[in-house]
Amino acid sequence: MSKLILKPEERIILALDFPVLKEAKTWVERLGGKVKTYKVGPILFLNSGPRGIKDLSNYGADIFLDLKFHDIPSTVEKAAKQVVGHGIKMFTIHALGGFEMMRVVAEGVRTESERLSRPKPLVLAVTVLTSHSDESLSELGIEGTSKNSVLRLAEIAERAGVDGLVCSGFEVESLGKEFGDRFTLVVPGVRLGDKTQDQKRVTTPVEAVSRGADYLVIGRAITEADNPGAALDEIILSIS
Repeated sequence: MSKLILKPEERIILALDFPVLKEAKTWVERLGGKVKTYKVGPILFLNSGPRGIKDLSNYGADIFLDLKFHDIPSTVEKAAKQVVGHGIKMFTIHALGGFEMMRVVAEGVRTESERLSRPKPLVLAVTVLTSHSDESLSELGIEGTSKNSVLRLAEIAERAGVDGLVCSGFEVESLGKEFGDRFTLVVPGVRLGDKTQDQKRVTTPVEAVSRGADYLVIGRAITEADNPGAALDEIILSIS
């Protein structure tokens, strides 16, 4: 798998973490000329569901469905097959669900896409949430560094056949060295300054891209900026 060739603006995934669809649509209308891909997570999905995905797609948005499926293999496989019919660009499952869960999802999405003659969405395995630190992982009984945990989960994800990984910007370089261009790498927890909010392992857009990130998931750094358009332009320029 060769490394994705993306324009700077194509790397941005705007997080639509809003409780109502109307507000999310406003942002797609406002930034649609510069941003192509938008994240729909549980906050928006619980308000608008599949209808919201369809409405946003009708605006020309590519959808990153970030519901982080994590359950027994058969349940997640069935959920993942449902994703195919909605024209999703990429979606997330938890790598902590294990090898068998990831394997049946990767296989199920491939066969369902062929059955429906629809484009196959990228299956992204979430490794370690960017809100975790080494200390918080230790509290959960996961010893060692977050980077070691990410690499261990990535090895399982590779064997399972998933398309990409969600990780912090601190791990992308190590993943590139270990796995080459095998994975599409999506990095959340991207900040412009020193405001980390509830995140622990954060990087700037320049740091993440220079280390090997393909996509950057950015929300509050743009949507809560005094001038969101200028903030977006600054990010695009910085990674050009």
